Amino acid sequence: MSAPFRFPKFFVTSPSACPYLPGKIERKVFTELSGHHAGELNEALGRIGFRRSQSVAYRPSCIDCQACVSVRVAANEFEPTATQRKLIRRNQDIEVTACKPWTTEEQFDLLRRYLAVRHPGGGMAEMDENDFADMVEQTPVRTYVVEYREPSVDGRPGKLIGACLSDQQSDGLSMIYSFYDPSLEHRKGLGTFIILDHIQRAARAGLPYVYLGYWVEGSERMAYKAMFRPIERLGRDGWKRFEPMTSGGRTERVLRGRGLLKV
Repeated sequence: MSAPFRFPKFFVTSPSACPYLPGKIERKVFTELSGHHAGELNEALGRIGFRRSQSVAYRPSCIDCQACVSVRVAANEFEPTATQRKLIRRNQDIEVTACKPWTTEEQFDLLRRYLAVRHPGGGMAEMDENDFADMVEQTPVRTYVVEYREPSVDGRPGKLIGACLSDQQSDGLSMIYSFYDPSLEHRKGLGTFIILDHIQRAARAGLPYVYLGYWVEGSERMAYKAMFRPIERLGRDGWKRFEPMTSGGRTERVLRGRGLLKV
């Protein structure tokens, strides 16, 4: 009896500065996703904490730190908070479409505006059109670009205000990367809304989880992930429910103070 795919070869990146914790050094282990069974391999690795970037699956492999923790939301049991319900109501006119993973100039322009405000000087700041196309289109698995638009007018699509590159797996949706227009005063909280929409989409499709990537306790950049409950994290004993030390209410106050959550 043969295995569905060969055991992959793994490689380790050179050490570099950690983008989340000052003074820390990060290192990643990674493998290539290719061939007929790339989707199965990606799902198997995803369940043990790997993430996908183009045709590569990776996870942190730092020598003296295990701060990065894989987290996922239990979509079928999710109950939005009062703030989240208000956010959903205020944005119920947004038109959402799951598109094939092909890039557009409109998407790239939106990404550039997002990076300029939210992550100036970050690792993606110098991304050009070709880099963006590689990020979206080089996928060996079932991937969508979920677009969020203002209401259409006279049959014409409304303005693109948000997008998310997402993988659909047998057990859920994996949010690879999302971006949005941070300048819209009447659409504050778009990043949160995109996650809420993915949770709703997963629940409607009967998919139990939404994978949010890595969460780092104490990192303000990661604090928003603690707002979605029930949430599970991956540990030595597998996926377990947990209550982040920062309570949901306090997390919302922190985000409001930083101007990242206004409803």
